[in-house]
Amino acid sequence: MNPPVDPRLFERRRVRVLLLLSGIFLGTLGVLNILGISRFVDLSFDVFGLSIPMVVAVGVLPYPITFLCTDLLSELYGRKRANDIVWVGLILNLWIVFLLWIGGALPGFEGVDPATGVLLTDAAGREPVFFEIRALAFGAVTASMLAYMTAQFCDVHLFHFWKRLTRGKHLWLRNNASTMVSQIVDTTAVILITHFWAKALPINPDADLWPQLFTFIASGYAFKLIVALLDTGPLYFLVHRLRRYLGIKDHEELDEAMMPVPHMPDDNGKEAA
Repeated sequence: MNPPVDPRLFERRRVRVLLLLSGIFLGTLGVLNILGISRFVDLSFDVFGLSIPMVVAVGVLPYPITFLCTDLLSELYGRKRANDIVWVGLILNLWIVFLLWIGGALPGFEGVDPATGVLLTDAAGREPVFFEIRALAFGAVTASMLAYMTAQFCDVHLFHFWKRLTRGKHLWLRNNASTMVSQIVDTTAVILITHFWAKALPINPDADLWPQLFTFIASGYAFKLIVALLDTGPLYFLVHRLRRYLGIKDHEELDEAMMPVPHMPDDNGKEAA
Protein backbone atom coordinates (compact mmCIF):
# COMPACT_ATOMS: atom_id res chain seq x y z
CA MET A 1 0.00 0.00 0.00
CA ASN A 2 1.39 3.42 -0.94
CA PRO A 3 2.00 5.83 1.94
CA PRO A 4 -0.31 8.89 2.08
CA VAL A 5 0.94 11.96 0.23
CA ASP A 6 1.58 15.11 2.25
CA PRO A 7 -1.26 17.58 1.39
CA ARG A 8 1.33 20.36 1.22
CA LEU A 9 2.95 18.58 -1.72
CA PHE A 10 -0.34 18.73 -3.63
CA GLU A 11 -0.66 22.42 -2.73
CA ARG A 12 2.76 23.21 -4.20
CA ARG A 13 1.98 21.17 -7.31
CA ARG A 14 -1.36 22.93 -7.86
CA VAL A 15 0.23 26.35 -7.69
CA ARG A 16 3.12 25.24 -9.91
CA VAL A 17 0.85 23.83 -12.65
CA LEU A 18 -1.44 26.87 -12.48
CA LEU A 19 1.56 29.16 -12.99
CA LEU A 20 2.90 26.97 -15.82
CA LEU A 21 -0.38 26.88 -17.77
CA SER A 22 -0.94 30.60 -17.19
CA GLY A 23 2.63 31.36 -18.27
CA ILE A 24 2.33 29.35 -21.50
CA PHE A 25 -1.03 30.98 -22.24
CA LEU A 26 0.13 34.54 -21.61
CA GLY A 27 3.55 34.07 -23.20
CA THR A 28 2.00 32.62 -26.36
CA LEU A 29 -0.52 35.44 -26.43
CA GLY A 30 2.19 38.08 -26.16
CA VAL A 31 4.39 36.54 -28.85
CA LEU A 32 1.58 36.05 -31.36
CA ASN A 33 0.45 39.66 -30.96
CA ILE A 34 3.98 40.92 -31.68
CA LEU A 35 4.45 38.58 -34.65
CA GLY A 36 0.80 38.99 -35.64
CA ILE A 37 0.50 39.76 -39.33
CA SER A 38 4.18 40.54 -39.91
CA ARG A 39 4.30 37.60 -42.32
CA PHE A 40 1.83 35.25 -44.00
CA VAL A 41 2.77 31.64 -44.72
CA ASP A 42 1.40 29.63 -47.64
CA LEU A 43 0.20 26.22 -46.46
CA SER A 44 -1.87 25.53 -49.58
CA PHE A 45 -2.14 21.89 -50.65
CA ASP A 46 -3.68 19.72 -53.35
CA VAL A 47 -6.35 17.06 -52.81
CA PHE A 48 -7.27 14.84 -55.78
CA GLY A 49 -5.98 17.50 -58.14
CA LEU A 50 -7.97 20.25 -56.44
CA SER A 51 -5.91 23.13 -55.05
CA ILE A 52 -6.94 24.11 -51.51
CA PRO A 53 -5.69 27.60 -50.58
CA MET A 54 -4.49 28.06 -46.99
CA VAL A 55 -2.84 31.39 -46.21
CA VAL A 56 -2.15 31.83 -42.49
CA ALA A 57 -0.65 34.76 -40.57
CA VAL A 58 2.44 33.69 -38.66
CA GLY A 59 0.82 34.91 -35.45
CA VAL A 60 -1.93 32.30 -35.90
CA LEU A 61 0.52 29.38 -35.70
CA PRO A 62 0.81 29.27 -31.87
CA TYR A 63 -2.73 30.54 -31.19
CA PRO A 64 -4.45 27.11 -30.78
CA ILE A 65 -2.17 26.50 -27.79
CA THR A 66 -4.05 29.23 -25.90
CA PHE A 67 -7.30 27.28 -26.26
CA LEU A 68 -5.61 24.09 -25.05
CA CYS A 69 -4.43 26.00 -21.96
CA THR A 70 -7.87 27.44 -21.19
CA ASP A 71 -9.46 24.00 -21.66
CA LEU A 72 -6.97 22.51 -19.19
CA LEU A 73 -7.59 25.36 -16.75
CA SER A 74 -11.35 24.93 -17.13
CA GLU A 75 -11.18 21.18 -16.62
CA LEU A 76 -8.82 21.21 -13.64
CA TYR A 77 -9.22 24.59 -11.95
CA GLY A 78 -12.78 25.57 -12.88
CA ARG A 79 -14.52 28.26 -14.88
CA LYS A 80 -13.65 31.16 -12.56
CA ARG A 81 -9.89 30.70 -12.86
CA ALA A 82 -10.09 30.19 -16.60
CA ASN A 83 -11.99 33.49 -16.90
CA ASP A 84 -9.44 35.18 -14.62
CA ILE A 85 -6.63 34.18 -16.99
CA VAL A 86 -8.62 35.54 -19.95
CA TRP A 87 -8.90 38.91 -18.18
CA VAL A 88 -5.17 38.90 -17.42
CA GLY A 89 -4.60 38.25 -21.13
CA LEU A 90 -6.54 41.41 -21.94
CA ILE A 91 -4.35 43.39 -19.53
CA LEU A 92 -1.27 41.88 -21.21
CA ASN A 93 -2.54 43.06 -24.60
CA LEU A 94 -3.02 46.59 -23.25
CA TRP A 95 0.49 46.48 -21.75
CA ILE A 96 1.94 45.47 -25.14
CA VAL A 97 0.12 48.34 -26.84
CA PHE A 98 1.46 50.78 -24.22
CA LEU A 99 5.06 49.58 -24.63
CA LEU A 100 4.81 49.83 -28.42
CA TRP A 101 3.33 53.31 -28.15
CA ILE A 102 5.89 54.69 -25.71
CA GLY A 103 8.73 53.02 -27.64
CA GLY A 104 7.74 55.05 -30.70
CA ALA A 105 6.83 58.24 -28.84
CA LEU A 106 10.22 58.68 -27.14
CA PRO A 107 12.98 60.40 -29.16
CA GLY A 108 15.40 58.15 -31.03
CA PHE A 109 18.15 58.31 -33.63
CA GLU A 110 15.97 57.81 -36.70
CA GLY A 111 16.03 60.45 -39.39
CA VAL A 112 13.08 62.87 -39.28
CA ASP A 113 11.97 65.41 -41.85
CA PRO A 114 12.55 68.73 -40.02
CA ALA A 115 9.69 70.40 -41.88
CA THR A 116 6.97 67.82 -41.19
CA GLY A 117 8.37 65.80 -38.29
CA VAL A 118 7.66 62.62 -40.27
CA LEU A 119 10.12 59.72 -40.18
CA LEU A 120 12.34 59.46 -43.23
CA THR A 121 11.96 56.28 -45.27
CA ASP A 122 14.57 54.26 -47.14
CA ALA A 123 14.86 53.85 -50.91
CA ALA A 124 12.07 51.26 -50.84
CA GLY A 125 9.77 53.66 -49.00
CA ARG A 126 9.92 51.72 -45.72
CA GLU A 127 10.17 53.15 -42.22
CA PRO A 128 12.71 51.87 -39.65
CA VAL A 129 12.08 48.24 -38.58
CA PHE A 130 10.61 49.08 -35.16
CA PHE A 131 7.99 51.35 -36.67
CA GLU A 132 7.08 48.75 -39.29
CA ILE A 133 6.54 46.17 -36.52
CA ARG A 134 4.76 48.77 -34.38
CA ALA A 135 2.27 49.64 -37.11
CA LEU A 136 1.51 45.98 -37.85
CA ALA A 137 1.29 45.08 -34.16
CA PHE A 138 -1.09 47.96 -33.42
CA GLY A 139 -3.48 46.64 -36.04
CA ALA A 140 -3.08 43.01 -34.95
CA VAL A 141 -3.41 43.71 -31.23
CA THR A 142 -6.49 45.91 -31.65
CA ALA A 143 -8.17 43.29 -33.81
CA SER A 144 -7.10 40.39 -31.61
CA MET A 145 -8.18 42.08 -28.36
CA LEU A 146 -11.76 42.41 -29.55
CA ALA A 147 -11.82 38.94 -31.08
CA TYR A 148 -9.82 37.41 -28.20
CA MET A 149 -12.23 38.50 -25.47
CA THR A 150 -15.23 37.23 -27.43
CA ALA A 151 -13.64 33.93 -28.45
CA GLN A 152 -11.97 33.02 -25.15
CA PHE A 153 -15.03 33.75 -23.02
CA CYS A 154 -17.10 31.86 -25.58
CA ASP A 155 -14.69 28.91 -25.31
CA VAL A 156 -14.81 28.84 -21.50
CA HIS A 157 -18.60 29.23 -21.40
CA LEU A 158 -19.25 26.51 -23.99
CA PHE A 159 -16.70 24.17 -22.36
CA HIS A 160 -18.62 24.29 -19.09
CA PHE A 161 -21.98 24.17 -20.87
CA TRP A 162 -21.02 20.86 -22.48
CA LYS A 163 -19.47 19.68 -19.21
CA ARG A 164 -22.78 20.23 -17.37
CA LEU A 165 -24.77 18.70 -20.22
CA THR A 166 -22.65 15.53 -20.29
CA ARG A 167 -22.25 15.42 -16.49
CA GLY A 168 -18.49 15.63 -16.72
CA LYS A 169 -18.15 12.90 -19.35
CA HIS A 170 -16.97 13.02 -22.98
CA LEU A 171 -14.01 15.39 -22.60
CA TRP A 172 -13.40 15.14 -26.38
CA LEU A 173 -16.86 16.60 -27.05
CA ARG A 174 -16.54 19.71 -24.88
CA ASN A 175 -12.95 20.29 -25.99
CA ASN A 176 -13.74 20.20 -29.72
CA ALA A 177 -17.27 21.66 -29.63
CA SER A 178 -16.22 24.70 -27.57
CA THR A 179 -13.09 25.29 -29.65
CA MET A 180 -14.84 24.88 -33.01
CA VAL A 181 -17.41 27.57 -32.25
CA SER A 182 -15.03 29.99 -30.51
CA GLN A 183 -12.43 29.69 -33.28
CA ILE A 184 -14.86 30.68 -36.04
CA VAL A 185 -15.87 33.70 -33.95
CA ASP A 186 -12.22 34.61 -33.38
CA THR A 187 -11.02 34.05 -36.95
CA THR A 188 -13.86 35.97 -38.58
CA ALA A 189 -13.52 38.92 -36.19
CA VAL A 190 -9.72 39.14 -36.55
CA ILE A 191 -9.76 39.08 -40.35
CA LEU A 192 -12.58 41.61 -40.75
CA ILE A 193 -11.22 44.02 -38.12
CA THR A 194 -7.65 43.71 -39.42
CA HIS A 195 -8.78 44.61 -42.92
CA PHE A 196 -11.49 47.23 -42.39
CA TRP A 197 -9.89 48.95 -39.38
CA ALA A 198 -6.13 48.39 -39.68
CA LYS A 199 -5.90 47.96 -43.48
CA ALA A 200 -3.11 45.47 -42.84
CA LEU A 201 -4.03 42.40 -44.89
CA PRO A 202 -2.14 41.68 -48.14
CA ILE A 203 -5.18 42.30 -50.34
CA ASN A 204 -4.86 42.37 -54.12
CA PRO A 205 -6.63 45.58 -55.19
CA ASP A 206 -7.22 44.22 -58.69
CA ALA A 207 -9.27 41.24 -57.45
CA ASP A 208 -12.66 41.01 -55.73
CA LEU A 209 -12.40 41.79 -52.00
CA TRP A 210 -14.80 39.32 -50.38
CA PRO A 211 -13.42 36.13 -51.99
CA GLN A 212 -10.00 37.16 -50.65
CA LEU A 213 -11.37 37.82 -47.15
CA PHE A 214 -13.22 34.51 -47.24
CA THR A 215 -9.96 32.74 -48.16
CA PHE A 216 -8.20 34.31 -45.16
CA ILE A 217 -11.08 33.39 -42.83
CA ALA A 218 -11.44 29.83 -44.16
CA SER A 219 -7.66 29.26 -44.12
CA GLY A 220 -7.24 30.49 -40.56
CA TYR A 221 -10.24 28.54 -39.31
CA ALA A 222 -9.22 25.33 -41.10
CA PHE A 223 -5.73 25.53 -39.59
CA LYS A 224 -7.08 26.14 -36.08
CA LEU A 225 -9.68 23.40 -36.46
CA ILE A 226 -7.09 20.83 -37.57
CA VAL A 227 -4.86 21.69 -34.62
CA ALA A 228 -7.86 21.59 -32.23
CA LEU A 229 -8.75 18.08 -33.44
CA LEU A 230 -5.13 16.96 -33.11
CA ASP A 231 -4.83 18.27 -29.55
CA THR A 232 -7.68 16.03 -28.27
CA GLY A 233 -5.23 13.19 -27.60
CA PRO A 234 -2.72 15.38 -25.73
CA LEU A 235 -5.62 16.94 -23.77
CA TYR A 236 -6.85 13.52 -22.58
CA PHE A 237 -3.29 12.51 -21.68
CA LEU A 238 -2.56 15.73 -19.78
CA VAL A 239 -5.87 15.72 -17.90
CA HIS A 240 -5.36 12.09 -16.84
CA ARG A 241 -1.78 12.65 -15.69
CA LEU A 242 -2.41 16.02 -14.07
CA ARG A 243 -5.39 14.76 -12.06
CA ARG A 244 -3.15 12.18 -10.42
CA TYR A 245 -0.29 14.65 -10.06
CA LEU A 246 -2.52 17.29 -8.45
CA GLY A 247 -4.59 14.90 -6.34
CA ILE A 248 -7.91 15.68 -8.08
CA LYS A 249 -10.68 13.09 -8.41
CA ASP A 250 -12.40 12.42 -11.72
CA HIS A 251 -14.91 15.15 -12.71
CA GLU A 252 -13.66 17.30 -9.80
CA GLU A 253 -12.37 20.86 -10.10
CA LEU A 254 -9.95 22.75 -7.90
CA ASP A 255 -12.15 25.43 -6.41
CA GLU A 256 -10.84 28.09 -4.05
CA ALA A 257 -11.36 25.86 -1.02
CA MET A 258 -8.91 23.31 -2.44
CA MET A 259 -6.14 25.78 -3.25
CA PRO A 260 -3.49 26.72 -0.65
CA VAL A 261 -4.13 29.70 1.59
CA PRO A 262 -1.09 31.82 2.60
CA HIS A 263 -0.07 31.41 6.24
CA MET A 264 -0.62 34.77 7.90
CA PRO A 265 1.41 35.69 11.01
CA ASP A 266 -0.56 36.23 14.20
CA ASP A 267 -0.08 39.15 16.60
CA ASN A 268 3.01 37.46 18.11
CA GLY A 269 4.73 37.20 14.75
CA LYS A 270 4.14 33.46 14.46
CA GLU A 271 2.48 31.81 11.50
CA ALA A 272 -1.15 31.00 12.14
CA ALA A 273 -2.17 27.39 11.59
